[in-house]
Amino acid sequence: MPPFVKGWHIPQGVRIAFSTRRDGVSTPPYESLNLGLHVGDCEEKVLQNRALIRERFELPNSPAWLEQTHSTRVIVADNQTVHDADGSYAEHPNQVCVVMTADCLPVLLCDRAGTEVAAVHAGWKGLCDGIIEVALEKFKSDSDELIAYLGPAIGADAFEVGEEVREMFISVHPDCDIFFISKASSDSTEKKYLADLQGLAKFRLNLAGVNEVYQADTCTFKNADNYFSYRRDNVTGRMASFIWLV
Repeated sequence: MPPFVKGWHIPQGVRIAFSTRRDGVSTPPYESLNLGLHVGDCEEKVLQNRALIRERFELPNSPAWLEQTHSTRVIVADNQTVHDADGSYAEHPNQVCVVMTADCLPVLLCDRAGTEVAAVHAGWKGLCDGIIEVALEKFKSDSDELIAYLGPAIGADAFEVGEEVREMFISVHPDCDIFFISKASSDSTEKKYLADLQGLAKFRLNLAGVNEVYQADTCTFKNADNYFSYRRDNVTGRMASFIWLV
């Protein structure tokens, strides 16, 4: 497991895992452990990487891979079918929930009793539109019995957005203003901000009643050796974040 999970409370019966870009078979610009079939990489190499990660993390089944579209759709995990969705939920052992990212925020969820799990792809649009809240509605457990794990994503000092993104979040919750810091721009007609994606997610989780939240202390944009970053490289691979019950 990566070092940032040290000190995280993970209930008995729950497993989580985060991939990096290292120790795979893909060639540049996807080097080397690219898990995304949709980015232009050789399909054979991506499938090899997925087989490697399944063995490396001792996944009990092939994960419930998703066709992610920055939506708020969260499905019940089905290891046999690829769904158009940005999150999946499971309450049975060996159903592996997974989301892919390369700057967007992976949010893994479980209950303290270790009976329910979910994985969420939270880009700024899905986060603003309420994908975390949609995922929480899947749980039978009360929100105050849930735990959230925020995986590697673009950091608050690297994620530049326009005024329209800030206004969209503020229109939903005015208090979100604190997660946007004005950034100097050479174009005085276009205001830019640095957005705290993890802060926004934690705010929404807390607002929904989830108070036990753990965060990865790493920035995908600034750590090119270990993480893919769409903002940094444009053409690049994808990492994956997994959660399942045993």
